[in-house]
Amino acid sequence: MRDDRIGDFLDQLAARVPAPGGGASAALSAAQAAALLSMVARYSTGDRYVEHAETVSAVLAESEAARDRAVRLAQDDAAAFAGVSDAYRLPRATPEEQAARTAAIQRALHGAAQPPAATITTAARLVGLAETLLPIGNRNVITDVAVAAELARAAASCARLNVETNLAGLAEENARVEFLDVLAGVDELVTRAQMVTAAVREAIGR
Repeated sequence: MRDDRIGDFLDQLAARVPAPGGGASAALSAAQAAALLSMVARYSTGDRYVEHAETVSAVLAESEAARDRAVRLAQDDAAAFAGVSDAYRLPRATPEEQAARTAAIQRALHGAAQPPAATITTAARLVGLAETLLPIGNRNVITDVAVAAELARAAASCARLNVETNLAGLAEENARVEFLDVLAGVDELVTRAQMVTAAVREAIGR
């Protein structure tokens, strides 16, 4: 996926195949957010920004790492969802096959919830980086801070849907517990992203 052309990826996304799908799209939205934050950080260097050089450098390093992580999550999500599809296709002619199929589905669903949950965590950190850059970044690219925040917000909101749909199929409550804290933080993340956008819109409207 990392080396796909955009048109090829969109063709795969549009095809009648189980993956890539919404989870990969969410992760790639996070990757775009990270890339934009890296760009803003690179435009926020030099003598005019020397007071914040250490902070900008840290934002750049973290956003670059987040971009790489988000692309890997997109790949992981596509692979995990394919695993769910494979599990549902297992034979179920005998009680033994039915039991094996049920267990495989449960494992696959649990595994498929992990990449989008990690996407939410990544998106939350990206919103934090946008908040950090907002007051100190280059004013000429301030709108890109807001776009990054909006992309991170979309990544988290979409990834939440993918986590929830996988958790809905899990039979054991204990299997859902590890994801609940991540899901609980999405609404706050959305609010924070919206506040970044509102601040940028106010700044450019002056």
